[in-house]
Amino acid sequence: MSRPILEVIALHPEDAIAAEAGGADRLELVTDMAADGLTPSRETFAAVRSAVDLPVRVMLRACDGFAAGDPAAVDALCRKAAALHAEGADEFVLGFLDADGLADLNAIATLVEVIGAGPGVDESRWTFHRAIDRAADRDVLRRQLAGLPGLDTYLTAGSAHGVDHGLPTLRAEAARGGAPGYEARIMVGGGLRLDHLPELRAAGITAFHIGSAARPGGWHGSVDAVAVGQWRLALDAPVPVG
Repeated sequence: MSRPILEVIALHPEDAIAAEAGGADRLELVTDMAADGLTPSRETFAAVRSAVDLPVRVMLRACDGFAAGDPAAVDALCRKAAALHAEGADEFVLGFLDADGLADLNAIATLVEVIGAGPGVDESRWTFHRAIDRAADRDVLRRQLAGLPGLDTYLTAGSAHGVDHGLPTLRAEAARGGAPGYEARIMVGGGLRLDHLPELRAAGITAFHIGSAARPGGWHGSVDAVAVGQWRLALDAPVPVG
């Protein structure tokens, strides 16, 4: 069995280098964490890709919140996505809700087409991010998105209030793995702590996402390789039994 995935939020090449040194498997590249993570520049992506060998998932999000915005806003985000894709980005993070709190399929499908997700060896892969934790109905949203090309991960805390509140939901969704709408991997993030790992791993969850946990100095500081290494060590330990 392959080892659990550890994804670390990076803002710049220095973060990426430290995350790789600590044992991260993948990066989520964003800018502006004051707005909970927005789309980085093409130049930043290029610099990060040149600095490390890790896969890089690039955030596609123009503003705080989970609405895609009006058609002009979606068009602007599509232009940024196309530029990033042209630069070589082939993994992304996105997700939007409509006024009813369900998936905004028009915006999502438009972006999925722009980033080149689709059948073939070169298809882009993407994560539906924590918009699922604000959805009016998580199960309905999953079924809405089932079958969209390239979707291979849900980033979720199980609750808008974080992993502490979301543990029962995460366990229940992990138990449904492979069912319609539940084929994509669960990646847990959002208030995730080391002490959550035994329960989550025992439930069969194999992917984990950290941001502030990798930054002892907070978001004004950089990723710390030692902090990342603590997570790598914990995830490389045997899965708890019982």
